[in-house]
Amino acid sequence: MTARLQWAEANAALEGARKLLIVTHVSPDGDAIGSMLGLAAALRERDYKVTTAVDGGVPEFLQFLPAAARVEHRLKRGHWDVMISVDASDEERSGICGAFGRARSQKVINLDHHPTNTLFGDVHLVMPEAVSSTEVVYEWLVRLGHPISQPVATALLTGLVTDTMGFRTSNVTAGTLGIVQKLMEAGASLTDVTARALVAKPYTSLELWKRVLPSVKLEQRIISAVVTQADLTTVGLIDVTDGGLVSLLASVQEAVVAVVFKETPEKRVEISLRCKPGYDVGTVAFGLGGGGHKQAAGATIDGPLEAAIARVMPLLQAAVAAPV
Repeated sequence: MTARLQWAEANAALEGARKLLIVTHVSPDGDAIGSMLGLAAALRERDYKVTTAVDGGVPEFLQFLPAAARVEHRLKRGHWDVMISVDASDEERSGICGAFGRARSQKVINLDHHPTNTLFGDVHLVMPEAVSSTEVVYEWLVRLGHPISQPVATALLTGLVTDTMGFRTSNVTAGTLGIVQKLMEAGASLTDVTARALVAKPYTSLELWKRVLPSVKLEQRIISAVVTQADLTTVGLIDVTDGGLVSLLASVQEAVVAVVFKETPEKRVEISLRCKPGYDVGTVAFGLGGGGHKQAAGATIDGPLEAAIARVMPLLQAAVAAPV
């Protein structure tokens, strides 16, 4: 899709507003939380009353970000002049908080960078060429003439670092690194953000990997792993991310596509996808009702695990057979 950037309409929506709600997608990553918290911090600096919310709250590895503790994990009351949905390609991805907010907001701004965005909402700030939604937030703040403070810079840099896997994805440009420089000049620490959001892992992640690694298979240049609810329960984790396992699998030289199948408490299956440059897993995810980018994407489909694996693997084999 081509970019749809209604900057003037977004600015106009803010001009007449006082109470704002910012939500992001379920199972949030660094870009989801970074774009939400970075935008919220900037808008609070402009004297807006801002509520931030995401189903389940902020993941532990991102709780170092400024104002992470203020994020609500569910919404029970409230009405807003404008809801801003960040980093969610469709309405369903924003979960229960998104549905609650849409029903109680006069206008919805859709801010995103996924090529699979469905253009929901009233005003669109959708930039598919951006490497992260935090880049879209940065561009909006520049157009608003808002100076980038250290808390805003730290949150935005987190999105850039995590969504590019440490600036290793093929969509990183000189312009991307130019934004990084500006954020560092504003006080964000690239060293600290990278260490906290991309490198550091709790010991429970390693305990999970110990249980899951025996399930790893490499077939037809596709490397896969399976995470069951029993695995998560045994190590004391329930309904969490795989701790970066899919990125570990993607580093295997002989593989061009990596996939992790994770069983949810509802017996559905979350699918995390990564691929080497020259291949496209985003299209596969979109066909499964999910979304993402060519090199990093995901979806949640009906289980059981065996049926999900049987459904997805032929699609990945077709992606390997048809480089882009």
